[in-house]
Amino acid sequence: MDVEPVTALAPRGVRRSILVQGWHDLAFLHWPVRPESVAPLLPAGTRPDLLDGVSYVGLIAFRMVGVGLLGGPGLPYLGTFCETNVRLYSVDAAGRRGVVFRSLEAARLLPVLVARASLRLPYMWSRMRLERDGDVYTYTCRRRWPGPRGVGGRMVVRAGAAIAEPSPLEHFLTARWGLHVRAHGRTIYLPNVHPPWPLRRAELCHLDDGLVAAAGLPAPDGPPVSVLFSPGVAVRFGPAAPRLRV
Repeated sequence: MDVEPVTALAPRGVRRSILVQGWHDLAFLHWPVRPESVAPLLPAGTRPDLLDGVSYVGLIAFRMVGVGLLGGPGLPYLGTFCETNVRLYSVDAAGRRGVVFRSLEAARLLPVLVARASLRLPYMWSRMRLERDGDVYTYTCRRRWPGPRGVGGRMVVRAGAAIAEPSPLEHFLTARWGLHVRAHGRTIYLPNVHPPWPLRRAELCHLDDGLVAAAGLPAPDGPPVSVLFSPGVAVRFGPAAPRLRV
């Protein structure tokens, strides 16, 4: 099986947008994970994506801004909220690299209900906040529904210098052009496009997290091997790709 290369730009276009949104003020934390420990958690027809034999679990906190259907415009209130997700890295039989979300915390109930019903994405309704003091960003989260209630945490990141040329690992963890999800008895791939990430070095000042373990993954052992920050990008999602044969 040929696997598509890791590229700074989407390897395929999106001719028709079904969803637009902005991802702003993102903090990316990543830890290595054994592929065999996460393979059972991925949708049928996918397997862990590896870099030098290693896969990764990501904890990503950010502001979702202006979610809108088709070409937009985005909704100013319901479409703008804080989000934190726990994700794994996948590749399917067609060689398409993607992400698999184990959980997605969001501060608006209606988008949570719509995403759970339509795509079976594991969205959770949470009390969330993002505070900024200069280059220091504080993300807090406490789950409301469906549970376990109260799980969450607090992340404090200091954004640093811009990255002129991301490393192979930084490309691998951020240049993701779709998601894999099991919905309505089939595994689907939803492609997205956006400009290249404007990435910055970052320092993890504080982390108190219960989301990774609540997502059915081993609790992180030690500090993350990668900490990044981005001011964000505008994103378009296209229709689901043809069904995977599994």
